[in-house]
Amino acid sequence: MTDFLKLRKSAPDGFFAAEAAGLKWLAEPGVVPVVEVLEHGPDFLRLRRLEETGPDAEAAAAFGRDLARLHDAGAPGFGWAPAPQSFFGPLDNPFEVPAEPVSDFTEYWVEQRLRPLVTAVAGDLTGADRATVASAIDAISSGAFAGICGEGEEAPARIHGDLWAGNLMWTPDGVTLIDPAAHGGHRLEDLALLGLFGTAHLDEIYSGYEQTHPMPDGWRDDLPVHSFFALLAHIRLFGRGFLGQTVRAARSIIARADQLDR
Repeated sequence: MTDFLKLRKSAPDGFFAAEAAGLKWLAEPGVVPVVEVLEHGPDFLRLRRLEETGPDAEAAAAFGRDLARLHDAGAPGFGWAPAPQSFFGPLDNPFEVPAEPVSDFTEYWVEQRLRPLVTAVAGDLTGADRATVASAIDAISSGAFAGICGEGEEAPARIHGDLWAGNLMWTPDGVTLIDPAAHGGHRLEDLALLGLFGTAHLDEIYSGYEQTHPMPDGWRDDLPVHSFFALLAHIRLFGRGFLGQTVRAARSIIARADQLDR
């Protein structure tokens, strides 16, 4: 069998079209392996079947280099998506996110991503947790994280958007991207998600990335800012089991903002 079928009869309008467009957009620069789209319709997506191998340190470093090149290919704006609609979440329960491009990272991250999710999960937050999350978002609103480590401002990167370990396929052609929520964003969004739930050979991926796109010292301290959306999304999708991790990330964001402000 040479193909793989994703099927959901009750998929939201535009869901599979968005995923197909995202895969094609990520493949467009020709710098990282991406699963091939064969066909899609309102309730299905047909992909080229991949041969899976085991994680490998050399392949991980090569993927890091490729991922940096993908990010450097750029995007028309923060929040821009390659289809009229954009979604985040698993096949059985995705939710729509804005796909309206803006030039400012802070506006995109706070107003399009974080604040709507805080509203959506308000019932899962206690008063103290709600205050901590709100303080973290206020810290991000200051603009301290528009760059990396408080340096400059990042241009919109071409990002996968849901780059946790489960959306990497280790294949004979190298690490191959699947299941994106592709959009124009901050390069640390992908790097943060790789580190959020554990990825094989993560240090090699990061090292390969920095070989192609050098990063300032201490850049990993910024990662909680860029995993914050995914953590809030996990509360929305899966419940309070992710609350503790989210609040810890919020505290890290507040501490990091204070450090950069000194």
